[in-house]
Amino acid sequence: MGFKTADMPPVDPAEFGNLPFMDRMKLLAIHWCEYGFGSPKQIHMLYVYKLLVYAVLGLTLVWATTPGLGAITDIGSWWAEPIVYQKLMVWTIAFEILGLASSSGPLAFKFSPMIGGVLYWTKIGTLRAPPWPEKVPLTGGDHRTLWDVTLYYLLLLNVAFLLFMPGVQAADWSGEAGLMNPIPIATYLVLLVIMGLRDKVVFLASRAEQYMPALFFFAVFGLVDMIVAAKIAIVIIWIGAGVSKFGRHTTNVVAPMLSNTPWITSLRFKRSLYRNFPTDIRPSKISSAFAHLGGTIVELALPLILLFSTNTTITLLAILGMVAFHLVITSTFPLAVPLEWNVFFIFTVGFLFWNFPAGDGYGVGDMSSPWLLAAVLVGLLFFPILGNLRPDLVSFLPSMRQYAGNWASATWAFRGDGEKLLNEHIIKASTNQVDQLTAAYGPEVAEIFMQKAMAWRTMHSQGRGLASLMMRHLDKMENYSIREGEFTCSTLLGWQFGDAHLHDERLISAVQRRCNFAPGELIVVHVESQPIHKKTQAYRVIDAALGVVERGTYVVKDATDEQPWLPNGPIPHQVTWTAPGYSAPGVHAKVTV
Repeated sequence: MGFKTADMPPVDPAEFGNLPFMDRMKLLAIHWCEYGFGSPKQIHMLYVYKLLVYAVLGLTLVWATTPGLGAITDIGSWWAEPIVYQKLMVWTIAFEILGLASSSGPLAFKFSPMIGGVLYWTKIGTLRAPPWPEKVPLTGGDHRTLWDVTLYYLLLLNVAFLLFMPGVQAADWSGEAGLMNPIPIATYLVLLVIMGLRDKVVFLASRAEQYMPALFFFAVFGLVDMIVAAKIAIVIIWIGAGVSKFGRHTTNVVAPMLSNTPWITSLRFKRSLYRNFPTDIRPSKISSAFAHLGGTIVELALPLILLFSTNTTITLLAILGMVAFHLVITSTFPLAVPLEWNVFFIFTVGFLFWNFPAGDGYGVGDMSSPWLLAAVLVGLLFFPILGNLRPDLVSFLPSMRQYAGNWASATWAFRGDGEKLLNEHIIKASTNQVDQLTAAYGPEVAEIFMQKAMAWRTMHSQGRGLASLMMRHLDKMENYSIREGEFTCSTLLGWQFGDAHLHDERLISAVQRRCNFAPGELIVVHVESQPIHKKTQAYRVIDAALGVVERGTYVVKDATDEQPWLPNGPIPHQVTWTAPGYSAPGVHAKVTV
């Protein structure tokens, strides 16, 4: 790819739309193997500049608002102050909750404007996604009200207050800068919970599963308990991600991710990530080694070393290993672009495990009570365990399945010009992505990039299952505009992070109430994450006009054994329920009932 020019697939844009849909997927998936999205490198530089602003402005702001830290040039004398860690965490939360961090910019398919977040969540009438509207009083409805906007502004004000207020002295910390005042931390947590009950999107966008436990520890624990509990929290995040990489999904993430890495320019290396490019583009043993030696083992072993090591040299090596791990992830520019999160973790691993080593009174056994330790472990492990056993109940984010590939996913199919109804009838802060791309590059090139996202999904395990279901539930795939669900979700809700729980049948019902699609005009196929103890994934098919019309399962191995373009036809699936009177209109598939 060039610095200013994109690498386009080898097809005449005017002829691309005339190809059968699965032929397009084959063409684009093979092109992805060598060029990824093909984005110009100047797009990646936008994120580099944003990271520099995040890091430099964050450190400067923390220093300027915290009396007692000393000279700004003498960072070595104040980077170990706990309030620096606390405020940098709040600064990272500010970036996230404004929509400036994850799910921002062109790599998250946000072009004009380049963010969602604050543009949506301060706009009355935009769609809202409460997690339990039938069970929690005062959370029903599907649109943002003045109350929701006010609540969001209160969250922002609370975050700003935490950033700008000086520290308060604590009995167990002698540093002049003190610690953050626990009262505004507590008010932020309360506001965030209320916000989350009204709209889970804002809650997840704040990366509450990463930062909320640590903020709770800041508010209620003494220094030693706070530091040790924060260590345990980050170790569980890493180990949860490592455990989630067991199974067949992760290698299907690593190969496309490395193919899309801007600094990897060797086509020979990229082809080696696949078994027999271009005829067999399932991940190779090289991809498996990157996934499990460089991923699973690192995330399981090094965090435990950090938590329990009392040897300075071993601790330093483990710190360097985790720093390298997060640097590599950052450098690949993954599509959800959680770059600030990775940079903050690079700081965190050094801050917690080097400044407060286990051998100096900050080990697991140094917590003030074994009962407190037990409570911390139970609290931190509850959602990862539940989310792996019952992924339908928990987002993959609190389940700690980062980069695992085992995520709830969905594909939306609009018949004819049905996609335009989203612009006409739904209050949003941006137009549909295809329209954003069309304004810049014209409709033919825009459609290629939109379908490149679908080809990327087919390179993952869920994509082959979703495409198989589409083959059966659409009368003809070429009659539809078939869209990656995460990108559709992004324009509807202002944020996405690869979790199709955000755009399930409840959101589809909200869309239907506004757009009034006819039967067959909007079909969504939705697959749930694979439970850790099962070999299958559960799916459901949703017709916007009719609701859920079919439920069933398919075997994960059947999906990962196939090529992205399904040359042997749809993978087998078992139907467990069909809506009365419904009959799938598409091609014959390998189905059992």
